[in-house]
Amino acid sequence: MSRFRLGFGLTAIVVAVAGLAGLSPASAETLPVPWSFAADVVAAPSGPDTPPPGANDWSCRPSAAHPEPVVLVHGLFATQTDDWQTYGPLLANHGYCVFSFTYGNQTSLPWPMNDFGGLPAMEQSATVLGEFIDKVLSATGASKVDLVGHSEGATMPYWYLKYDGGAAKVAKMIGLAPVVHGTGAPSSAYDQILTAFGLPASQDAQLESYCAACSEFSPDSTFITKLDAGGITVPGVSYTQIVTKDDELVIPYSSGIVDEPGSTNFVVQDQCPLDLADHLAIVADPVAAQDVLNALDPAHPGPVPCTVVPPVIG
Repeated sequence: MSRFRLGFGLTAIVVAVAGLAGLSPASAETLPVPWSFAADVVAAPSGPDTPPPGANDWSCRPSAAHPEPVVLVHGLFATQTDDWQTYGPLLANHGYCVFSFTYGNQTSLPWPMNDFGGLPAMEQSATVLGEFIDKVLSATGASKVDLVGHSEGATMPYWYLKYDGGAAKVAKMIGLAPVVHGTGAPSSAYDQILTAFGLPASQDAQLESYCAACSEFSPDSTFITKLDAGGITVPGVSYTQIVTKDDELVIPYSSGIVDEPGSTNFVVQDQCPLDLADHLAIVADPVAAQDVLNALDPAHPGPVPCTVVPPVIG
């Protein structure tokens, strides 16, 4: 669940304020880092195959300081283009080899209909993730990658790690607004997602066939039941979950918390009460971003900032 389309009216407003998004200063050595969801909306028309700035330099070789490449995994109804405009340049500026991809969209359709990713069953998308990780490992010569995911991208990879042998290829799993315990009441997540996207709540078979992943977010779905059975974490992988109390799609927000060995959890508002980042804004949120940087490089943690952050546009 991520990047839900808020309608042309709100999109127009967000685009209009994009120039006020609060970009960090650019220099010859660094890429501008936008601290606003508005940057993702502005980038969306470039299409789902356009990586964010700083990502997919296939000549990049990991440094001794950052030996694992970072793979960015977008959320439901999102793409690499409209989920990672902050993290592509942010991580590249910090010396990481950064890679992103779009999965689960209907590539035969023109934009914007091909701009809705993450649609197939998450077990299927986990296989696609594994193939992309293998490609990154082959290109960079690294032995493992680190994953940073948002929403479905912070849920589906846990399946890859637990059931598809991914733990042998991943050092750190960092999730923004995960849904690892499901969202909403049992058997209601599908309707909840449709309602959030302005669609009529319905178990219509045609709609469900369009988005097989949607119903998997119910806390009693086969996917969530199997993911949670016996614990989510796998030995050898460091897990970090970053959640927000203002999440309007992950209900309750604590559904993203994993209290298991090898796992650390952060709540945005526990670190900064002024921060109202929701399910969308968390992908451009300064508090969450510093948590990610600290999780990727725990030997050199930086201070977590605290400033007013509005919902949606951040």
